[in-house]
Amino acid sequence: MQVSPELLQFLGSLVAILLLAALARGLKLGPTPSLSSEQQAREAAQEAVDGFVASAIALDGDGRGALLCDAANRVLLLRPHGTHFAGRILSPEAKARIVDGAIVVDTAERRYGSASLRIPDPQAWVQRIEAIG
Repeated sequence: MQVSPELLQFLGSLVAILLLAALARGLKLGPTPSLSSEQQAREAAQEAVDGFVASAIALDGDGRGALLCDAANRVLLLRPHGTHFAGRILSPEAKARIVDGAIVVDTAERRYGSASLRIPDPQAWVQRIEAIG
C-alpha cells in the first residue's frame, strides 16, 4: 500500500495539532476568566468600554460575569470571551428576565448573544434594563 505524500503531510500535521492542543490543555493555558471582586469588574469594564465608571455592580456568584451601571444609567454586561471578558453597553432593544433565580440578559446583538448570571437582587437589574431608552 502506497500513501501519497499529501496524505502523509496532512496526517502528520493533524497529529501535531492534536499534540499541541493536548499540551495546552495539560498546562491549563487559557483558563476561563473569573471575576472575584468589584475591582476586577471595574477593570474589565474599563478594558471593554473606555471611560465607563461604574456606580453600581452586581457580580455573578460564580464569577462568570457582571452587570454594571454608570451615572448616566447605562448598563454594561460583562461575560467571558476566551480568556478575557467582553462587555456591551445594553441598548433599548435588550431584554432581561428571571429564570430559576438567575437573570438572563439578551443583548439583542446576534454576535454577542445572551448571558445568565446569578446576582443579588436580579429583579432590580431587570427594572434597570427595562428602563434603558
